[in-house]
Amino acid sequence: MTLTAWSASFSYSVGDIAAPTAGTAAGLAFRCTVAGTSGITEPSWNSGINNTTVDNTVTWLAISSMSAELQLVAPTAVIELFELQLNTAQHGVNTLYRFHSATNLNSNGEIVFGGNNFMRIPLEADGFEWSGGGQLPRPKLKVSNIMGTITALLLSLPNGLEGAKFTRRRTQARYLDAVNFPGSVSPYTPDPLAEWPREVYYIDRRSNENREIVEFELACSFDLAGVRAPKRQCVNLCQWIYRSSECSYTGTNYFDANDVAVATAAEDVCGKRLDSCKIRFGANNDLPFGSYPGIGSFFA
Repeated sequence: MTLTAWSASFSYSVGDIAAPTAGTAAGLAFRCTVAGTSGITEPSWNSGINNTTVDNTVTWLAISSMSAELQLVAPTAVIELFELQLNTAQHGVNTLYRFHSATNLNSNGEIVFGGNNFMRIPLEADGFEWSGGGQLPRPKLKVSNIMGTITALLLSLPNGLEGAKFTRRRTQARYLDAVNFPGSVSPYTPDPLAEWPREVYYIDRRSNENREIVEFELACSFDLAGVRAPKRQCVNLCQWIYRSSECSYTGTNYFDANDVAVATAAEDVCGKRLDSCKIRFGANNDLPFGSYPGIGSFFA
């Protein structure tokens, strides 16, 4: 699939990729998801990745502009960035740390991407590969502890770093901010939206610590100890309070817990079943669960 500039009144097929020629989405690419003919004027592109734009009879999906870079014979280097987000409940603070294992080309400064500085720190992260064997990856993060910085951080937290959110971000050198290049002048066009899908893990445990390194083992959110999926148990029982703002039933037809009509509000009791919703709201029995304001919303 070749990336070409958007053209007016052009017939596009599903899978075609076009680049905007103007507007705020100039750093993105758009993939055709519904074939058709483009309009006589360029559309107002929806700049959010994974958002759609309707262009006459064509529908476009916003994707990262990295799709064009990856088609080059010699693409620029892959830049791996990391974020560590603490949370108040476990760590007492919600500090966000950004770091990178190397330096930029401008006086060996910190990497800057999307206006955010990523601290220079010696580290090694691996084990992110997925396989078809069914086992989830459990990456390892090794951070230099020569100056005792990580040990000091761990001692300042009541429960260590376990449970902290770890995000792996990857982009390419050409999309970094201009400040990363000599004289703060980029030979490319910086693009803060150009990155692969982010990979999110959580620190499961500290597997090693000495004067040289501190090693952590990471895990997916549902691969942590004591976590089950789905987190919310699905039951055939409405969990809302009857006649509350959630339930929204305000009718004057009254029924008991067995959905039998009764004469007074004092006898009115909801049976907490789908049939209870149907008889009160008067919905057609063939409508999908999501059509009912009560229990149906739990299965939409």
